[in-house]
Parts: sequence; structure tokens; C-alpha cells
Amino acid sequence: MTQTGKMPPPKSPGFEANLRTIPIDAILPVKQLPVTVPKSQKYGQIAASIREVGLIEPPVVARAAGQDGSFILLDGHVRLHVLKEMGETTVTCLVATDDESFTYNKRISRLATIQEHKMILRAVERGVSEARIAAALNVNIALIRQKRTLLNGICPEAAELLKARHCPINSFRSLRKMKPLRQIQAAELMIAANNYTVPYVEAILAASDATDLVDPAAKKPPAGVTREQAERMKAEMANLQKNIKLIEGSLGPDHLRLVVAGRYVERLLQNDRLARYLDKNHGEILGEFRQIVAGLAQSVSSTEAGSNKGA
Repeated sequence: MTQTGKMPPPKSPGFEANLRTIPIDAILPVKQLPVTVPKSQKYGQIAASIREVGLIEPPVVARAAGQDGSFILLDGHVRLHVLKEMGETTVTCLVATDDESFTYNKRISRLATIQEHKMILRAVERGVSEARIAAALNVNIALIRQKRTLLNGICPEAAELLKARHCPINSFRSLRKMKPLRQIQAAELMIAANNYTVPYVEAILAASDATDLVDPAAKKPPAGVTREQAERMKAEMANLQKNIKLIEGSLGPDHLRLVVAGRYVERLLQNDRLARYLDKNHGEILGEFRQIVAGLAQSVSSTEAGSNKGA
């Protein structure tokens, strides 16, 4: 329900119910691809994928106003360019019911490193060769093997923490040198700092006790770092880990109190007389209240989306 207590109008579907095969000549791009794009690695990967397994994600188009049989290309410029280069004359498209010319890819969550690893494993289990996967992605077969064995030596708890994160493959190389408990701590530090880069994970490794490593004898001081700097880094990492635990302990109760207070404010704003009074006499306060309600709705929506994604 809205703040005035009225039911919101029903939402119309964003796309037509069925995919449509459209002549490529009838599709009007909304932008010109730079001349450097066909030479890029990403273009090569898309072209290789289409050649090997066909078009997986259909381009998104909208009907051109006042031009019967013509369509505006909203998303899929590279895919359409590849198909033209391959000599294709038609393409199967998803037809949007509006003509907003933003890229729909901004609304898509990109495949995380561990998710990509699981997809490669699943493909291999179903009989797809590593060579064909490499050809479809236009990468070296050695990289496919690296991705296939990504979680070797990684404990399940650390893998679960990082499953939706975009971590470089080489970050997992440093994690493998740590024992399971330290891997979990490292994953928590990476998430808290929102930093999954190789240098950061190497810094965590350097700040780890020898007893936290799979092979303590193999520990070497990082190049260019003195013993005093290494000790300071170790102390800072331990302090950060402690702060994470403290925040985790208070996060649940604080969030509950925020939800209760936000719901109360939301109920107040559903009172038309009160909303009119605030609008007339205390517009700034009303604006703050509405921001609280909007922020709460967004927070709850994000939490529910995360729960559904985990399920």
C-alpha cells in the first residue's frame, strides 16, 4: 500500500510474452560501437561463444514508434555486430514494452568467480570437453583448468562466504596456503574491506602466524617489508577482525530496532491529516520521515532478495 493507504496500480509487464525473430536490417542501434571494440578480448569471447554454442542471451529491442516493422536496439550491440559479421540475417529478440535506451546489462548481476567455477564443473560432468569450453570463452585451456580446480584446498565455509564475490583467481592461490580457520578469517576481512585483490590477500597471508599456514616452513617475509612493518600489519589485521566480530554482535539488534522505528514512522505517514499537517508546517521533517521509510523499504527488499538468492 502507498503512504495514503491506497493500493498501487498494477504493474504492466516489461516485456512481450514471446520471443520474436526479427530481420537484422529492421533493428536500429541506438549507439555506434567504437572501432576498437571488434579488436577487444570481450568481443572475441562473445564471438567465440556464439560460434560454439549459439546465441544464449537474446538482444533486447523495443518497437520503433511510428515505424511499423522496425525496432530500436536497447541492449546487445556487440552480439548483433557479431551476427552481422557471421552473415546472419535474422535474430531472436526479447521485445521490451518501453523504449528506455539504457543498457539492461546494468540490471544484471555478473557471474562471480566461484559461480563460474561451478558452471565449468557442471559442464565437464555433462561431457563437455575443456577444449570446447575454452573455445566457447575464447581463452586458453590452461585458464579453464585453473577455474575448474579453483576450490581445491579451499574450505567449504570460506567458499560459501566468497561464492557471490568477484575474486581474482590468484587470490585463491594465497588462500590455499592458509589453514581452514585462517581462510575463513581472511574471507571475512576481504568482505569487510570490500577488497578482493591479489595484493590485499597476500597482505593477509603475510600477516598470518606461521601456525595458521598449511606449510609454516615455507613462510617468507614479503619483499620490501621490514619485520616491524609486518608485525604492525599483523596487529592491524587482528584489530580489524576483532571489530568485525563486535559489529556482527550488535548488527542484528540494531537492525531490529531500526525496522520497528521505521514501521512506526511509516504508520504515522499513512495518517492523511498528520501528513498534511507536517507538509504544511514541518516540510523538512516530513521529508526526513519519507527518506527513513524509503530507506527501510529498500533495506528490507535487499535483505529478502539476498535470502531468496541464497535459497
